[in-house]
Amino acid sequence: FKAEVKGNILEMSLGYSHDTYLMLPPEVTATAVTEKKGNPIVTLKSIDKQLVGQVAAKLRSLRKPEPSKGKGIKFVGEQLRRKAGKSAGAK
Repeated sequence: FKAEVKGNILEMSLGYSHDTYLMLPPEVTATAVTEKKGNPIVTLKSIDKQLVGQVAAKLRSLRKPEPSKGKGIKFVGEQLRRKAGKSAGAK
């Protein structure tokens, strides 16, 4: 995935056929840092904690983490429950 901040618009490429744009409230500032060969880390900052949580939840709802491969938008430090593959139970 890719993420880029342009003013108060967060532009993301989430694997769909089109780019996704998220309009940020004026109170929230965002930064997107992409390390070499890694996923971008989007940081949201504001005085209003509840508003940051709402924006983060909206951002996550655009591409939720799936249980089989674990792809999607995740929070930093979050532990995902992964499903076992097809051959896990067969013997």
